[in-house]
Amino acid sequence: MKTPKLRIIPLGGLGEIGKNMMVIECGKEMIVVDAGQMFPTEEMYGIDMVLPDFSYVVANRDRLKAIIITHGHEDHTGGLPYLLRQVDAPVYGTRLTLGLIEAKLNEFGIKNPRLKEVHPGNKLNLNNMKIDFIRVCHSIPDGVGLAIETPYGFVVHTGDFKVDQTPVDGRLTEFDRFATYGGKTLLLMSDSTNAEKPGYTKPERGVGETLAELVMQAKKRVVVASFASHIHRIQQVIDAAVKARRKVAVVGRSMVNNVGIAGELGYLKIPKGTLIELSEAKKLPPNKVLIMSTGSQGEPMSALSRMAGKTHKQLEIEKGDTVIISASPVPGNEKSVSRIIDLLFKAGADVYYKSVADVHVSGHAAQEELKMMLNIIKPKFFVPIHGEYRHLKYHALLAEKVGVHPNNVLVAENGDVLEYTGKTFKRDERVEAGMTFVDGLGVGDVGNIVIRDRQLLSQDGICMAIATINTHTMKLVGRPDIVSRGFIHVKESAALIEEAKKAVTAAVEAELAVGVIDLTIIKNEVRRSLSRLFSDKTKRRPVIIPVIVEV
Repeated sequence: MKTPKLRIIPLGGLGEIGKNMMVIECGKEMIVVDAGQMFPTEEMYGIDMVLPDFSYVVANRDRLKAIIITHGHEDHTGGLPYLLRQVDAPVYGTRLTLGLIEAKLNEFGIKNPRLKEVHPGNKLNLNNMKIDFIRVCHSIPDGVGLAIETPYGFVVHTGDFKVDQTPVDGRLTEFDRFATYGGKTLLLMSDSTNAEKPGYTKPERGVGETLAELVMQAKKRVVVASFASHIHRIQQVIDAAVKARRKVAVVGRSMVNNVGIAGELGYLKIPKGTLIELSEAKKLPPNKVLIMSTGSQGEPMSALSRMAGKTHKQLEIEKGDTVIISASPVPGNEKSVSRIIDLLFKAGADVYYKSVADVHVSGHAAQEELKMMLNIIKPKFFVPIHGEYRHLKYHALLAEKVGVHPNNVLVAENGDVLEYTGKTFKRDERVEAGMTFVDGLGVGDVGNIVIRDRQLLSQDGICMAIATINTHTMKLVGRPDIVSRGFIHVKESAALIEEAKKAVTAAVEAELAVGVIDLTIIKNEVRRSLSRLFSDKTKRRPVIIPVIVEV
């Protein structure tokens, strides 16, 4: 009997932070690990969300046996509603992970998804693969890593993890269970986010102590902004509020939803009477209130941004308030977070953030923890995942330092097909693995060309040249009109506008003199003529749109 092929295909999460997605194939069976989203960068004008390119999975959906979600963070779950619109497959995850997913799918109107709850220690048996779920400690409860048994040996996927000896929920990373795969593992794929950082990641409980101290010493209202999915952090904020005898009001749609789901499922312990409505919080003395808010990434429409900008319907930051931003900026969001911090200071608040206080620690393993995982697993082959390219390179170097042969350390890119030959992993093939942009209700209808046009528009604006020609007389009708947006102010640039009109007239008349009307050629000549004029006179290159009307 022919041994089935083993192939590893990353579709997202390598060379970037976010949109994590990994395809693992063995013979005719295919599983997908995670389906995340990514924050758009500042250059992606108007884009709401970035997803992986699902086209390979969709094209092979008849082979898709399972979608496995390692934990409930958006960079691992955010693309799932869009994927499930195109494929029908069971989704496996732990209790909290599925609780968050179910709420998200309901928002998207996806009815009766096949959600399958798993627990650490459970096994999912397919024909060619058997998947073991292993608990890992991260910044959200119920995270898991995977040990996948194949005919060639085990493939271990760590998920996002850290080594925290005193986790808030008491659930340690199960290194004892990872160790059972030590020396038996063909391939390890491990979280690289903090591969640049020496030592160990600080424990989460240290943040709780800082939060409790800051909340206790605050004289007026306290506002804490964090990721809505950081359930451990939310628990510590609630504990700090209870200790300081403050009531807690939750604002921001995702925060309200996640607190409700986590509380209902038992992942948050909230003493009775602690949570109050925002309307009730406004009636209490400021020193008796704590607001738990979204907006730690400086999102313009988040609750914190609107409070800082005094556009929130019910709350605004006042002098003497204490604001704690209990998160670090996701790469690409640094300017937005800095802007919010400045606004908060201008409003008179005392602001605490990672640079000035121990109000955040990472949920990802640093170098010593990564080496520990490598030494426990002792893989034959290693592929660093989940990180920007430099993170993957640093993690690769760590693997070599602890004894993985350099030839067996593979720094892959999204779209690479790593196929096991029985001796090594070859990389001879690639699949589509770009970015899918979500803009409003459009998914994938905005591509790189549209993004480039938006970038050009943001730099030098747009200029529209409108000319009317008589197809019978082969003459211009009247003079051309020039319309500018974001390029020059028409009233203040009369001389340049006049030159532009002359240039358009000359270009159109030169083409009409040929005796044949070809609108494409006329438009190209108008565009070329204006581009040369504007470059010479202003050193700018606006987007030029010629409009030729025939009468």
